[in-house]
Amino acid sequence: MGLFLFSFFLVYALLNFYVLLKLKHAFPVNRVATVCVSLFMLSMVFAPVAVRLMEKAGQDDLARFAAYTGYTWMVLLFLFFSVSIFIDLIRLCIYFCGLIIKKDVSGALDHKKYFFIVPSLCALLVTPYGFYEATQIGVKRLTIETPKIKRETGLVRIVQISDVHIGLIINKKRMGKIADIIKAIKPDILVSTGDLIDGRFNRLKTSIEPLKQISTTYGKFAVTGNHEYYAGIDTSVDLTEQAGFYVLRNKAVDAGGIINIVGVDDIASLRFKNNFIHESALLKEQSLDKYTILLKHRPVIDQGAIDLFDLQLSGHTHRGQIFPFNYIVKIFFPLYNGFYRISDKSSLYTSGGTGTWGPPIRFLAPPEITVIELIHSEKRT
Repeated sequence: MGLFLFSFFLVYALLNFYVLLKLKHAFPVNRVATVCVSLFMLSMVFAPVAVRLMEKAGQDDLARFAAYTGYTWMVLLFLFFSVSIFIDLIRLCIYFCGLIIKKDVSGALDHKKYFFIVPSLCALLVTPYGFYEATQIGVKRLTIETPKIKRETGLVRIVQISDVHIGLIINKKRMGKIADIIKAIKPDILVSTGDLIDGRFNRLKTSIEPLKQISTTYGKFAVTGNHEYYAGIDTSVDLTEQAGFYVLRNKAVDAGGIINIVGVDDIASLRFKNNFIHESALLKEQSLDKYTILLKHRPVIDQGAIDLFDLQLSGHTHRGQIFPFNYIVKIFFPLYNGFYRISDKSSLYTSGGTGTWGPPIRFLAPPEITVIELIHSEKRT
């Protein structure tokens, strides 16, 4: 946790420094203006820490303002950097081409103001759209045929939400919209694959109210994500249970005598000195004759568990949340979005996430609620 935070703040500080250098290179900025901009950027770097401290102190409105301001700046910074780096690469190619053909190309490279203005405009245009896209929750459907669902059982409809991040920004209004979509689907089972709770927000009990009103045939089940630990594991689990979920902390349940549902704690539990159990140990105790779903926050496959489950449901990646960050996410989590066949017997579905972390923005990575429909077939396909 300490190394991750240090790395995050170091990278974030370097991004701010990069933009500051670009600004000074493009425009004549005097010392006073440089100091003011530097102080603003420094305050933005530590805004996430300030948000957490304000939450703990019960200053909810102030924390929300700081969250919107700090996280919106984070998006603007990332988008500016992405476009600016792309422009810099093009400039570098032009420069080397000039060397190869022995031609002066300085005229094409000497537009310092435009090289700052263009990425700034891109960031300013994309960010408002990102606020809009984050609210456009789509429904993704997946149909799986299996002989483990009896013909007389009929269709079993499972709804997955993931990475909702209920807190300062994802509030009761947003949760009401999510709950309405789920109710219209009429799930037999509702699962949350981690990061449902994200924060110590004093009015979280109000925000989870819409989830309480969702009824299912065979139950609601959840597992912890890393943010449940960051927010406080005991409080997070309690709130999740108040929302009507049975939290599977390294446990397995028989849902309606039809499906085995196995849930494991996120690996973040190790940092907080909680017990951590590999899913293979739990799965070996389950009947292979019954369809088995593994709930695990991160889309990482335990090699010892392959063929012991039918379907693993995960999240965590947010599908990158803001393009082109998805390319970085994919380096760490190759199975970062959608359906993957792991073996002849096991598959994985990674949700793109239902909410947002940090910035209340998505770009080319819309939020989703996933519907998995299990139906009978004579043989596995």
